[in-house]
Amino acid sequence: MSRSGGGGRRPDSRHDQPTQAPAPPFQRGTDRGSHYGSGAAPSSSHAASTSTAPAPSSPSISASAPSSSSVSTLVEETEQKLTLAALAAATPPPSSSQAVGFPVRPGFGTVGRKCVVRANHFMVQLAERDIHHYDVSITPWVTSRKINRQIISQLINLYRLTDLGERIPAYDGMKSIYTAGPLPFESKEFIINLPDSDPRPSSRERQFRVVIRLASKPDLYTLQQFLRRRHFEAPYEVIQVLAVVLRAAPSEKHTVVGRSFFSTDLGPMGQLGDGVEYWRGYFQSLRPTQMGLSLNIDVSASSFYEPILVTEFVQNYCRDLSHPLSDEVRLKVKKALKGIKVVLTHREYNNSHKITGISSQPMSQLMFTDDSATRMSVIQYFRERYNIALQFTSLPALVAGSEARPIYLPMELSRIVAGQRYAKRLNERQVIALLRATCQRPREREENIRMMARANAYNEDTLVNKEFGIQVADDLTSVDARILPAPMLKYHETGREASVNPGFGQWNMINKKMFNGGRVEVWTCVNFSTRLNRDVAFQFCQGLVDMCNSKGMVFNLRPVIPISSSNPNQIEKALVDVHNRTTQQGKQLQLLIIILPDVSGSYGRIKRVCETELGIVSQCCQPRQASRLNMQYFENVALKINVKVGGRNTVLVDAVQKRIPLVTDRPTIIFGADVTHPQPGEDSSPSIAAVVASMDWPEVAKYRGLVSAQAHHEEIIQDLYKSIQDPQRGFVHGGMIRELLIAFRRSTNFKPHRIIFYRDGVGERQFSQVLLHEMNAIRQACASLEEGYAPPVTFVVVQKRCRTRLFPAENNRCDLTDRSGNILPGTVVDTEICHPTEFDFYLNSHAAIQGTSRPTRYHVLYDENRFTADGLQVLTNNLCYTYARCTRSVSVVPPAYYAYLAAFRARYYIEDETSAGGSTDGNRSTAERNLAIRPLPVIKDNVKDVMFYC
Repeated sequence: MSRSGGGGRRPDSRHDQPTQAPAPPFQRGTDRGSHYGSGAAPSSSHAASTSTAPAPSSPSISASAPSSSSVSTLVEETEQKLTLAALAAATPPPSSSQAVGFPVRPGFGTVGRKCVVRANHFMVQLAERDIHHYDVSITPWVTSRKINRQIISQLINLYRLTDLGERIPAYDGMKSIYTAGPLPFESKEFIINLPDSDPRPSSRERQFRVVIRLASKPDLYTLQQFLRRRHFEAPYEVIQVLAVVLRAAPSEKHTVVGRSFFSTDLGPMGQLGDGVEYWRGYFQSLRPTQMGLSLNIDVSASSFYEPILVTEFVQNYCRDLSHPLSDEVRLKVKKALKGIKVVLTHREYNNSHKITGISSQPMSQLMFTDDSATRMSVIQYFRERYNIALQFTSLPALVAGSEARPIYLPMELSRIVAGQRYAKRLNERQVIALLRATCQRPREREENIRMMARANAYNEDTLVNKEFGIQVADDLTSVDARILPAPMLKYHETGREASVNPGFGQWNMINKKMFNGGRVEVWTCVNFSTRLNRDVAFQFCQGLVDMCNSKGMVFNLRPVIPISSSNPNQIEKALVDVHNRTTQQGKQLQLLIIILPDVSGSYGRIKRVCETELGIVSQCCQPRQASRLNMQYFENVALKINVKVGGRNTVLVDAVQKRIPLVTDRPTIIFGADVTHPQPGEDSSPSIAAVVASMDWPEVAKYRGLVSAQAHHEEIIQDLYKSIQDPQRGFVHGGMIRELLIAFRRSTNFKPHRIIFYRDGVGERQFSQVLLHEMNAIRQACASLEEGYAPPVTFVVVQKRCRTRLFPAENNRCDLTDRSGNILPGTVVDTEICHPTEFDFYLNSHAAIQGTSRPTRYHVLYDENRFTADGLQVLTNNLCYTYARCTRSVSVVPPAYYAYLAAFRARYYIEDETSAGGSTDGNRSTAERNLAIRPLPVIKDNVKDVMFYC
């Protein structure tokens, strides 16, 4: 069997030749018409190059474009097709009219060398139980899950043997409890007295009214039928019940963060700097698999605030606390402290206070009115009330309470409460410290997972084992896997090595030349480092240019203007000056090499100015690396430069020879899409969607990217297709999919006859919603270009943050592990731990640089191209060897990877606005913020092809 996976598609005569007969817009494989693209697609045996196609006439919004009514009808057609009929040939009908049927697995893969791996999945056995779901209402309303659990725990202790009929409920911490049989009532009210958290003798008990009402009866039978593949809609309600049961005990003992648990008892903790520490813990998730239910357990670590005085925390931002904070530092401190809880150290009995902000005045000037209507300063209050002379009177006060009744707290008397997660973005030093502290080789990680599972003792838990009849296996699951062969890579024929077969997911550029070397005629360099003198900067550029030329590029030896050094405090002025000096000579700068300042933090600003204001393609270099004049570094930078100026470093041999099923036989465009969200606390910052698409065929190695801002934490990409009614132009079509389809047509002289769409960043509970909206947008974008144009689409979700880990079954076999002890690149699993019925697989396409490699999960939500398991697995693995920035295979398929990088890059474009203006939106509702989404600056057209290459 060939490396291309053999066959590649399931038998279907509809794909053997272009469809010519009239068909509905949503019909599989239709690409009729002559407005958007002319002529039939080349067949797989057609050897003519793309240049033989007629010159492209760009699609435009004209009388030939479909009307608004014909495009809008696709909304209903898409939803109906997805929910009821479109997948009938590949998927059994959904069990309800609301469900979206995803493609069933088209069989199991066979390509590759067979092996066995261990997965961090622990199999779960269930006994027959009559599960009941009850709604819980607690009055007065409590937002803290911890207090809610205390209330329900008290209720169980008091009434378990009487009113609860000896049942032990499982509580989710909010509004639901579950029992393994009926309670003696359908609705009942309880009065629960909870001791006040203030331990003083004068404190009073808090009273809560708890109402429990029968809500539903989740049926284990539907889960059993689903696992036996007799039912095709996952019973998430039943799985949720069992997950709550398994989470009940750890939720009471540990700090809960999503589906993870952290505690100082779960492993050694350590410092990350700047008032932040890390705690160890574990993740657990209950999943339906082909072998039955599985409990996915993985070790984890997360950042928490150190329980220190606030003055100690502030010293990370300002060493000298004897002077007032500058406005810049004050805003940073406010952002860092907002939302965290503190306790006062001068009181024996003390409740915590949640910080809402910090005062604009120092405490020496801060006045307030006390309960007796007396006007006094904060300093005076603490001196008279507590006989405390405050030391740091130049500092602002912490603000708690409400806006109407603020509470002012001195920083020097406020201690941060332990166990609060630090959810903000870690800086570079903190990230490095966390990675160093938590990085574990495969054998060590596997043993830690095993120990964590045993320490949880699920089978000894009364609620889990005796009450609900759940048993969890003691060890990891052994799984059948295969190691896919690496693809052959093509380089230029003039090099001593015109092709390479990578080993262990990596190779090098020795004796090789780039497949398509780019041309750089107009370039220069600006140096912002004060450590590098002009001579070193000149030597660096000379070495870099020589390397580019030696690897097949055509790079002018002389810069268009002399290499210059500039003040790192005047970056924008220097960039504008370079741009003006080159344009005055009547030349367009093709490449600007930038040696970054010695102090980090300016990269984003440089990229924003270059890419949104000046239209300059730039290559940034670290001064420490530039000073070394290292050949390996020159080579790495040369790879980036080549793709930025339009070259291709390498391509797949199978692509050049048109041997990739369902890709090279017909013009095919491959999309990648992702949405990145702002960090917690950045409420004024929008989410950013990015879409990239391949711009060459059949090589599939060059990409173009577009980005768009959308509502805060909106996961569905809103700008895939859009249309407006213009008074002069009529109905105007737009959107990222449409623009990229037009760009592909201009670049290749062909319209796409197939679409493969890799969508990153979607959780399982969002699959249906994302698919319905985004597939409809893809259809509308295609139909807006040409009546009846609906190329077949394969829609694949990419889950790069999955918590499944794969370990070698035999650690000492060199044919099954790499030097780090990880499984080999190309290891794919589509059996035991995968979905019971749907088309998904885990692929470890890379060699881990450090720690334990993480496979990526690919889940097919829609497949009109009818890929076989081998076809899609081999294609995805092979594409991972085409990532342009290095000579290594990567862990995520490059289109999705590029989309992630493009979205991340676009956040730099708005960073200055949100960092300065974030505080102004503090009192606005989410709805108000979403209505006022900050648009992204317009990216210059010549940068759209390179923004994700960094």
